Amino acid sequence: MISKIRELFASFMLLELVKGMALTGRYFFARKMTVQFPEERTPMSPRFRGLHALRRYPNGEERCIACKLCEAVCPALAITIESEQREDNTRRTTRYDIDLTKCIFCGFCEESCPVDSIVETRIFDYHGEKRGDLLYTKPMLLAVGDKYEEQIAADRATDAQYR
Repeated sequence: MISKIRELFASFMLLELVKGMALTGRYFFARKMTVQFPEERTPMSPRFRGLHALRRYPNGEERCIACKLCEAVCPALAITIESEQREDNTRRTTRYDIDLTKCIFCGFCEESCPVDSIVETRIFDYHGEKRGDLLYTKPMLLAVGDKYEEQIAADRATDAQYR
């Protein structure tokens, strides 16, 4: 009975409204934290999942062995792989495409790769003006991997203890 009276009193006094306005007022008068992007950058985790890249071995050979696990595990069906046999009976990709307009950046491709070939970098500021601009082909992915290999290797080394 007392709880019913307390609820009735609280509804007439609009306590929820007062609590909400107090919370709004507390943040309204607090110091604002604004980052002046792109001049200032916020700290980024080494686990951030951004633009994809294909990596190479230190001898320059591409890592991808065309196992097609990344294509199979991709929930958005954004990866397309075609492969062929080489003279030394190893399999390599002839086509490796990622459609970034479909990609949901879940990281499943990176986790499923047995040779650590496909990775997601910390690059997030890329764009495309047409849909075709965001269809990354094998040479484009290898170029990204070559350009940012040092950062990718450092991020992988930092994250290695958690894998």
